[in-house]
Amino acid sequence: MSRYILDARTAVPHFPGIGRYVTNLSSALIPLLAAGEELTFLDGPAAARPAKSSAPGPETAGASPLPGTTVAAPATPFDIRQQWRIPLLLKKLRTEGAALYHSPYYLMPFRPGLPTILTFYDAIPLKFPRTVPARARLFFRLAATLALRASDHVVAISAAARDDLRSCFRVPASRITVTPLAAGARYKPQPAAEVGRVRDKYSLPDRFILYLGINKPHKNLPALIDAFARIASPHAPPLVIAGAWDDRYPQPMQRAAHHRLGDAVPFLGPVDERDLPALYSAAMLFVFPSLYEGFGLPVLEAMACGTPVACSNTPSLTEVAGEAALTFDPHSVTEIRDAIAELVEDGPQRAHRTEQGLARAALYSWQATAAATLHCYRNLLGHLYEG
Repeated sequence: MSRYILDARTAVPHFPGIGRYVTNLSSALIPLLAAGEELTFLDGPAAARPAKSSAPGPETAGASPLPGTTVAAPATPFDIRQQWRIPLLLKKLRTEGAALYHSPYYLMPFRPGLPTILTFYDAIPLKFPRTVPARARLFFRLAATLALRASDHVVAISAAARDDLRSCFRVPASRITVTPLAAGARYKPQPAAEVGRVRDKYSLPDRFILYLGINKPHKNLPALIDAFARIASPHAPPLVIAGAWDDRYPQPMQRAAHHRLGDAVPFLGPVDERDLPALYSAAMLFVFPSLYEGFGLPVLEAMACGTPVACSNTPSLTEVAGEAALTFDPHSVTEIRDAIAELVEDGPQRAHRTEQGLARAALYSWQATAAATLHCYRNLLGHLYEG
């Protein structure tokens, strides 16, 4: 029997992105398991877990419990004691048939004692060093290096992330498999009643431009607001900025105030995950000016909801969007402005981008991601047994 241990300690609200990865992957993996295969989740310590009603689940950390068997871990990823407590637990599980350990986060036991697969998302601290304190950059490089050395194989969420692994950490291509992400099944064009509910809940107008994401520097929001300021008029749709807010980076609000945009640029803050499909569906267009992404899931989610997309022409975003999005140089305020204006003013262009986006999003699925991941599990164990 092959018992795979998937570390789900990050499937909590503190890790919204990684939590979504873990829960979507696990839900898609279980139906693919063959006879003699089993998936077990390494859950966080009881004290670190959210209440049962907000336990992580498919598509979002906060929906329903992880499917399958769970084992309580004696330490969180931030606890130095995980370096000896988790290996002891894995050693016990190995006597019970555990064959492989999959960590979705670089803060992991660096001597796990089982064949190990690591998921790698991005290298933001190294690609954008001025946006991260020197101490945090040093810690990331050290911890990521140790995690990569502890891993027998790495799954990267995009070809761009794979290339960063090779350039920043010199990981051989033979040790990396690309397993792209996907929009969850609930991301699809929403009925008018649901769109109306979300429009009323967040006091949204009939026409608006949407950005969804955090306000960290690599997201490039000041440039987006500068671009929008060049086209803003009493007849232009507002630019709605939604997503988690980090108080360390007030520049987007400062730029909006500088341009005296007022209600033309409302900042919604965090949005309930359950409202996201309808929020995308309500938008006239979605704009994503990020300077760097490991994958760029919001672009795919917007497309899956039938929303036309304008986004940066950076490697991962062009990889994800293909020809379906209208792309621009994120370093050029003029190009950002022109892309927004083109989609706002050209109805046939929006309809064309909607059609292309729906077709593009349909190429990605969590079933395909899970199948590729399971192939990595089997392939790694097969090589070890052959060796």
